[in-house]
Amino acid sequence: MQTLEQQFSIQYTFPVFFSRNVFRLEDSLLASIFLRGGITRHKVFCIVDSGVLAEHPFLIAQIESYAETHRDVMQLCGPVLSVEGGESCKNQPSVIDTILQYVQEYSLCRHSFILAIGGGAVLDAVGYAAAVAHRGLRLIRMPTTVLAQNDAGIGVKNGMNFMGRKNFIGTFAPPFAVINDSAFLDTLPPRELRAGIAEAVKVALIKDSSFFDSLYEQRFELASFSLQPMEEMIHRCAALHMNHIGAGGDPFELGSARPLDFGHWSAHKLEEITGGRINHGEAVAIGMALDSLYSYYKEMIEESELQQIFTLLGDLGLPLFHPALATLDINAALAEFREHLGGELAITLLTGIGSKKEVDRIDTLLMECCVDELLLQDTNRVIGADHDDRPEFMSGVPH
Repeated sequence: MQTLEQQFSIQYTFPVFFSRNVFRLEDSLLASIFLRGGITRHKVFCIVDSGVLAEHPFLIAQIESYAETHRDVMQLCGPVLSVEGGESCKNQPSVIDTILQYVQEYSLCRHSFILAIGGGAVLDAVGYAAAVAHRGLRLIRMPTTVLAQNDAGIGVKNGMNFMGRKNFIGTFAPPFAVINDSAFLDTLPPRELRAGIAEAVKVALIKDSSFFDSLYEQRFELASFSLQPMEEMIHRCAALHMNHIGAGGDPFELGSARPLDFGHWSAHKLEEITGGRINHGEAVAIGMALDSLYSYYKEMIEESELQQIFTLLGDLGLPLFHPALATLDINAALAEFREHLGGELAITLLTGIGSKKEVDRIDTLLMECCVDELLLQDTNRVIGADHDDRPEFMSGVPH
């Protein structure tokens, strides 16, 4: 028998910039990114979230003016394409078809750029199209939500929903660059702002107790979306995510463990059950509440830590439950999550604020009890009134 074994490594590098009003004509940041791709005039296909255009009606004109001012490095190859914002765009194969048709029509090549401006769902969908066209066009992401700026927009994953499953198809394809423009956050509704804060709580809980303490101390400022605390939160959360991807040893998730997915096994299912009526951040908040409560009953965290977690989520205005929890099939959700991981089940639980542990099995009866406790919030009943070992403070969790 003869055997050949191939081995090679590739280094990926991409910058994440934090700026404001990047389409000001005198701002050279975006133009400088095109220069990183070589000293030529690059074709640029710009795709924008329809929700962003609704809030920024002059954005297309600003993009066109910017391109004209910096025509020595960039050329818009056609009109700006608007795609439907929100999770629905990830349910529509026609979005990918349309993008690929324009890639062919504009004769884009692997040295061309796609500039994607929008929320995490739009970045996921556009990123998937960019990754499969010619096996990869250069992608510049410009996230426009808190959730995308501190999480989805700065990672290496792209995806589409398929056959009723969230992110069933997708790619690992690092972007060429990311620009977090804080001006886009000015027009976001409170619900979208809170959704992004949920991801910051998540990464603080599993990675950085000092970050959690900072969020806790500033929770009322964050709940009112004060600019400086919000910008600091986004920057720190993004840095933690990037450090995990770059230094965690598994950027393309070849193993089963996905430690950044704390609270996500139930969150993904809640999004599916509700048909997107609760957004990703809200679903993650509920998932964190559920897995934190489970961690407490497994004697992995103290009651005081659980109290801090619930207090922070509640004071930020994030939900701790949803009626859809009553229809959650725990075994089925865990099975789907295991399949999504592509290996053994690996659920992230807390061993303290800022520390975690991966487990390969869940006590479903105990998890069902945790679900029931969260659901009892909806009935104004005192949680744990007939169980002395349950945390008394939960009776005061905001509704």
